[in-house]
Amino acid sequence: MDHVTPGQYVQELLDKNGWSKRTLAMVIGMDESSVGKIVAGKKPVEASLALVLGEVFGVPAEEFLRLQRSYDLSLARLTAKPDPARARRAHLFGGLPVADMIKRRWIDVEDMRDVAAVEQAIAKFFGVSSPSEIEVLPHAAKKTNVFGEATPVQIAWLHRVKQIATGMMAATFSEASARDASRRLATLRSVADDVRKVPRIMSEAGIRFVIVESLPSAKIDGVCMWLSDDEPVIGLSMRHDRIDNFWFVLRHELEHVIQGHGRTAMMLDVDLDGQRDIEPDEERVANEAAAHFCVPQDMMAKFVARKSPFFADRDIMAFAHTIGVHPGLVAGQLQRRTGRYDRFRAHQVKVRSLVSPGSITDGWGDVAPLVP
Repeated sequence: MDHVTPGQYVQELLDKNGWSKRTLAMVIGMDESSVGKIVAGKKPVEASLALVLGEVFGVPAEEFLRLQRSYDLSLARLTAKPDPARARRAHLFGGLPVADMIKRRWIDVEDMRDVAAVEQAIAKFFGVSSPSEIEVLPHAAKKTNVFGEATPVQIAWLHRVKQIATGMMAATFSEASARDASRRLATLRSVADDVRKVPRIMSEAGIRFVIVESLPSAKIDGVCMWLSDDEPVIGLSMRHDRIDNFWFVLRHELEHVIQGHGRTAMMLDVDLDGQRDIEPDEERVANEAAAHFCVPQDMMAKFVARKSPFFADRDIMAFAHTIGVHPGLVAGQLQRRTGRYDRFRAHQVKVRSLVSPGSITDGWGDVAPLVP
């Protein structure tokens, strides 16, 4: 006999042994009516009872529990109502960094447990009428997949950059203005304080420059995106507050702008310091331009050949002075070439506090104002 419920199994065992319900009740010390309810499927077989029945009938107790779980699930399916919204909520709450978005005041919610309010706030953040309309922003994420999918955390950061940049004003953009900006930026490389001038140079070149603090686990360094064919945006996270990283990432994104990269898909740059994968041409070109901007690579190669494997501080400083850059830029290039990010740190001064006051900055306790 095929038994579907624990009760049917008990009845089968009773029949096999020639027992009545009363006999079983006497053996296990239970009243006969309770045994009747078990057989009828009206009383569940819990773990303690399964052990008793297993001992009495000489069968595994696990079989009673397996049948009980299967029966309970079948009953639940009869009354359960499908709710497509659950999958949407799983995506939103399980993927998007809702708690961080509330903390950073990207979305206005008083109580995270108020699901309806959170969904409405998230929809407003993404500029749609309901959460079901939220679409993944077009982008080109590298590192793991050259043109793969960004994570929900990264998408939230990208949208914040776009949200802020949309309300910014900038001069008329052209490729010539971007190349001129690169030349002007090159004159600022020797003195850390000169990073203060970067926001104005970007704006005068027609490039919207935004700094948005990274979100946990995002690992974003920067992005190049376009609001329209002549409205480029450069977003930096400054998750590494070092002069070499600032200039490398900024010049990397500027090269994307100069080359017109990212017009159809955002150029999302993740973990530039640790990058070692084979890259698409766009990223190779941007990396080469950024490295050469920080330290002319032919001169860097000659310096390494002369001084390797020992790089004294006095040699780094003398070389930096000769080529007219801050020693931190030489130190950063040495780290990238040697893979030793634990060395030469004394030269890598912090610059976020210098560049942020003149920039549109969101994070580190500040919330960038949005134009309605």
